[in-house]
Amino acid sequence: MDYPAFISETRAKSRNLAKLAPDAMKGFGALSLAVKQDGALGYKEKEFVALGIAIAIRCEPCIAFHVEALIKAGATREELGDVLAMAIQMGGGPAVMYAGKALDCWDQLSAA
Repeated sequence: MDYPAFISETRAKSRNLAKLAPDAMKGFGALSLAVKQDGALGYKEKEFVALGIAIAIRCEPCIAFHVEALIKAGATREELGDVLAMAIQMGGGPAVMYAGKALDCWDQLSAA
């Protein structure tokens, strides 16, 4: 999969959804900003949690967006590996498949 193109296409679809349901999307956006503020955990740690959940629930667009956010936040491939291992431990075989997608996404986005 071409993850940069996938992210771009998904963002376009989200913009179309925001036109149709602006209040819901504004509310979701506000929630997203609020939960990512520093607290007991920093932004990067919260993005790792989100990535683990995205793998567990098998949401490929979520995986792509959280991997992109982690790269921008300065996460390392080694940190990613630890999170992928935990996601696999919690999610079993299906998580192995989606952890592989997350790693492929990481490698594509970090090479860009």
